[in-house]
Amino acid sequence: MAKISKSPDRHTFQKEGYIKRCEEKGKEPNPDYVNMYKTWREQDEENLKDPRWQKNNMEYDLRSSKELCDKVKASDVYAQNLYAAMCNMTWQSREFWQELKGETWSCSWRHAGGIIADMQEKGDYIDWYCSGIGGGLSMEDEGPEGYVSEGTVTEEVELDLNRLGWRPVPYNDDQI
Repeated sequence: MAKISKSPDRHTFQKEGYIKRCEEKGKEPNPDYVNMYKTWREQDEENLKDPRWQKNNMEYDLRSSKELCDKVKASDVYAQNLYAAMCNMTWQSREFWQELKGETWSCSWRHAGGIIADMQEKGDYIDWYCSGIGGGLSMEDEGPEGYVSEGTVTEEVELDLNRLGWRPVPYNDDQI
C-alpha cells in the first residue's frame, strides 16, 4: 500500500476553537460535539484503507503521490496553486471508462485546504481556506506573490495533475 500523507493537526482547528470559547465562557464543552471531530478523523482513517474510496479519487491520488507531496511541502506557492485548482473546478480521471461515463471529482474549498494540509503533513484546512482572495478586504488586495484565485489552474499544476491522470473540467453553471 502506498504511503498516504496526512496532517496530525487535521480536524483540530474547529474543535480547539470550540473548546477555547467554552473555557472563556466558563462552560464545559459538549462531549458529543468534541467527539464529532474524532469521528471525522476515524472516517478518514477508514477511507484511506478502502479500495473503493481510493478508486477514481483525486484526493487519494494526490495524497499518495510522493512527487506532488514533496512539491507541496517544498513550496507554499505551489501548495496554494494546487489548492486553488481544486476550488470551483471539477476534475475528470483520464481513465477510459471514467471519461466515457462522464464521472468527475470535486470538493469544497475547505476540503481542498484539508487535502493540502494532509499533503504537507501539518496544519488544517484553515491554513489554505480562501488564500486566493488576498488580504480578504477587497478584490484589489493582493496576497503573497504567486498565489492565485480559487478556480485558477496554473500551467504547472495542470501538467502535474495530467501526469497523475486527471484533467480539469470547468463547472457547468446549469449543474450548480
